[in-house]
Amino acid sequence: MIRNWLLAARPKTLSAAVVPVMLGLALAPRPIHVGLAACTLFGALFIQIATNFINDALDFKKGADTTERLGPVRVTQAGLISAEGVMRAAYVCFGLAALCGIPLILRGGWPLLAIGVASILCSYIYTGGPYPLAYNGLGELFVMIFFGFVAVAGTYYVQALTIDRAVILAGYIAGSLATVLLVINNLRDVESDRVSSKKTMVVRLGEGFARFEIAFFAFTPFVAQLFVAGARNRSWLLLPLGAAFIALELINRIRRSHGRELNRCLAMAGALQWAFGILFVIGSLIG
Repeated sequence: MIRNWLLAARPKTLSAAVVPVMLGLALAPRPIHVGLAACTLFGALFIQIATNFINDALDFKKGADTTERLGPVRVTQAGLISAEGVMRAAYVCFGLAALCGIPLILRGGWPLLAIGVASILCSYIYTGGPYPLAYNGLGELFVMIFFGFVAVAGTYYVQALTIDRAVILAGYIAGSLATVLLVINNLRDVESDRVSSKKTMVVRLGEGFARFEIAFFAFTPFVAQLFVAGARNRSWLLLPLGAAFIALELINRIRRSHGRELNRCLAMAGALQWAFGILFVIGSLIG
């Protein structure tokens, strides 16, 4: 039973929630408020897991997840947990995220309240509601905003009660790396998405565009990092450039991978995200 819930939570995707918090805290002034940092991290994780739960249940109900699925097992489609049970768990995660948000709101005021409400609402309408974002080609925009700019800037704001140019650039970096994961996933599932009328950007604009998207969002974080280091005048913040070899190999593999082969590219994209985040933190601590 625990294994089934772990499958539903999709632990391999949680870097999309953790890395933006890492970047925001790395840029924040010292000393870090540890309690607020923990609330930020757990709040982000609960929202990410809730998003995964809702996606699992509603993709099955809408016919996007079938027995021909090329990606990892989805618990609702596989009959391991009912769609209703997964949705209830998502609402519990939203409640836990809201509890984590209380200290953040007390610290940061209405901006943090707005971020929390918008994050939970958009987490649901990513797959649910009358106009689901993922089914209308808005997945990339959602990821860039909430797993990029909002997550990094919100994390930083809780600590510093302000934001600056380096934080915005770091938001772009986090959002880009998360978008790479999303687009690879959509590229792999393009045929089943077409059948279920899930109009992702890959379905709308084609596989060539998707491969360009992946290359663009895998490469441009390294350009943005140059400006982050310059904005903070800290040469050690160039350390994440060491992850460029992963990005280049990923871009090369994407050009020649199809179907299930893209699962290996997803793993590499996750490794890129973790490597960039860890090197970013190390560079900030050294510098």
